Amino acid sequence: MPETGSDWPGIADHGLIGDLRTAALVGTDGTIDWFCAPRFDSPSIFASILDRENGGSWKIAPADGAVRTQQFYFPESAVLATRFLTESGVVEVHDFMPVLQPGDPDHRQRLVRRVMAVRGSTTVHMRLDARPDYARATCEAETLEHGVVLTGDGVRLGLSATSDLTVDSGCVTADVDLAEGEVALFVLEVLDDDDELDDADLDDTASLFDATLSFWRTWLSQSTYRGRWRETVNRSAITLKLLTHEPSGAIVAAPTTSLPELIGGDRNWDYRYVWMRDAAFSLYALLRLGFTQEAKSFMVWLSERLGEDKDHGLGPLRVLYDIDGNQPQDEFMLDHLTGYRDSGPVRVGNAAVDQLQLDIYGELIDSVYLFNKYGDGISSDAWSDVTRVVDWVCENWDREDAGMWETRAGSQAHTTSRLMCWVAIERTIRMARQRGLPGDISAWAKVRDEIYERIMDRSWNSELRAFTQTEDGDALDAGVLLMPMVKFLSSADPKFLSTLDAIEDRLVVDSLVFRYDPSISPDGLEGEEGTFSLCSFWYVEALTRAGRLEDARLALEKMFTYANHLGLYAEEVGTTGDQLGNFPQAFTHLALISAATNLDKALDGG
Repeated sequence: MPETGSDWPGIADHGLIGDLRTAALVGTDGTIDWFCAPRFDSPSIFASILDRENGGSWKIAPADGAVRTQQFYFPESAVLATRFLTESGVVEVHDFMPVLQPGDPDHRQRLVRRVMAVRGSTTVHMRLDARPDYARATCEAETLEHGVVLTGDGVRLGLSATSDLTVDSGCVTADVDLAEGEVALFVLEVLDDDDELDDADLDDTASLFDATLSFWRTWLSQSTYRGRWRETVNRSAITLKLLTHEPSGAIVAAPTTSLPELIGGDRNWDYRYVWMRDAAFSLYALLRLGFTQEAKSFMVWLSERLGEDKDHGLGPLRVLYDIDGNQPQDEFMLDHLTGYRDSGPVRVGNAAVDQLQLDIYGELIDSVYLFNKYGDGISSDAWSDVTRVVDWVCENWDREDAGMWETRAGSQAHTTSRLMCWVAIERTIRMARQRGLPGDISAWAKVRDEIYERIMDRSWNSELRAFTQTEDGDALDAGVLLMPMVKFLSSADPKFLSTLDAIEDRLVVDSLVFRYDPSISPDGLEGEEGTFSLCSFWYVEALTRAGRLEDARLALEKMFTYANHLGLYAEEVGTTGDQLGNFPQAFTHLALISAATNLDKALDGG
């Protein structure tokens, strides 16, 4: 029977490593229990976070167990250390993925695990159980002089080690006695059909380790942020970088699928795709920190989507794409996996791709505007694509849609969708005027003003003294906290300030913010959800813009306490303070960056 309850690691009990192609979750118990290869959206090889017994995993830990464990990143890097404190000694496992260098035929995709006895003597046990294709396949093992080659369902992996390996039914194990100062090495490579397995070499690995540290520190040195929360902001920046698929420029929403928003519920989604909304906000956050190359790469990816010049039945752009810019596969369920803490179903694909979500146009064109302002500037072809998209927005802004929270309760007239359509048109007008670009500014301005009046007339509830989730509605939505951030309203506008008060009264619990109240505005799903960390950081920024700087600073510091031991965040925080949802979540980290940088600026008198 699958393990349940306390035998499961917490979602937050993990660190993230990656090579800008894919990523892996490493638990505080020394287990890699999520890894897809060779890309974020490939089928999993290790998935024990979704099925403790059958998902597949790679564990390295003291054979006799540990008294305590600690986990930390090497400073300013994505190189992770897990430390085990035992009765006989202290041992560390250093986990990293070397960043692949374009054009280097010898630089393969690798999971490197270096085990070091720091003090005393320790026997370490290693067990690798690869289960390709979301654990629908097992591996056949071929033992070589210096390692093992594992093959299954089109996946070919090579495990090399500095110690003897034992193979039993496709599982590879080893027991290594380490005295103080001694090192053992295990390297898992993703092999092509004709690749030979390299030896595990401690000197070569030391060079890889140093080169990987150097890569991350050199990259991070580009950051322009020098504020009060530098370490926290830097960790969020590294996390966003880890969610970037470097060859394409795409940015995935999260590296995982189906980690639940409610334990025992079915709010489990596959987030290993490029959400237009998430990626656009990520671009903004990276630009704020001075990472213009990532912004430029994503703009290339985005320009290809803008230039497709076709209507998918839901507008010129989809809500989400796969890494290559194609429509993801249809959503389906993996019934053979139990789900995290038996919270099924486990989903692959995401049916939200078939939804109309009008807000994406505002977020995307705002990112284009920011890139045009702070980056290299957009090309003439890109401008033609933007104007074509905006012309479509002008004709379709008043349609009902699924909204930015992707509810499955049917289409409605969402205020945030109207708001972001206003942003799309307003930013396009700004770009045209700033650079003298061609376009029907008067026609755009007419629609922009029409949207403004519609929001002020139909989305304002005079009894609640707040802007509501939908037109003529009575439910609140934390998404309207964006109004001053996108310059729709002044942060001193009485209507915004009273909306902020109403949201504090109904959706905020000790600085944590719910997106909306499903009991008042049903979302078509069973059960409740936790507070949404993105909205909690939006709340900090709203307080900042409203001039309530001490309240904002306290709310921000409280949010920092909900990060895990490494400074990472999932999507939501549950009633017990546990992190819920896919992990780590780009949305949360980009909102942290925005909230921290803006509060810093305000505290400094900016």
